[in-house]
Amino acid sequence: MRTIGKAVRTAVCGTALMIMMLPGISAAAEHGGTGGMQQGAPGDHGGMKMGDSEKMKSGGHDMAKMGDKVFSGKIGPWKGTARIVDMKAHMAAAGMKAQGAMPNSHHVAFMLTDASKKQVTEGKGTVIVIGPDKKEATSEFMIIQGHFGADVNLPNPGKYTFKAEIESGGQKGSATFSYTLK
Repeated sequence: MRTIGKAVRTAVCGTALMIMMLPGISAAAEHGGTGGMQQGAPGDHGGMKMGDSEKMKSGGHDMAKMGDKVFSGKIGPWKGTARIVDMKAHMAAAGMKAQGAMPNSHHVAFMLTDASKKQVTEGKGTVIVIGPDKKEATSEFMIIQGHFGADVNLPNPGKYTFKAEIESGGQKGSATFSYTLK
């Protein structure tokens, strides 16, 4: 059963990644480009401009402006921000319609920088989401276009608490924050 959950999570994260890139693909196609879909050398990140997390752009999107900013501050040794993206709203803004059931309604994205302001793009972690009904769900972070991302389900309006734990380069950090879904 865990294998099925991982497969679904991987498929959803892959879909989210493709959705985030679509406007950039269509804009690049108009100009004869590939919208960040080209293959390149290791560390090329497919056209993504690396640097300060507030300026990180990917596939035509400013990752630091997607969704709602829900956290900014220290996460262990790093400085970071967290954003919550409503996947259906994001798809609608991209001119797409969700087809079929989406097992996870939102995407949580952590962008981290170290003391030298270099983006942290390797590691692992988890996020525990506690819903208004006090039920807990745990999701693993994946590295997606330079951020730690996890798809989570926020099915009902109310206050959600997020407890994130991240590990990278032998260091650990954690953050707790809330988000109210209207």
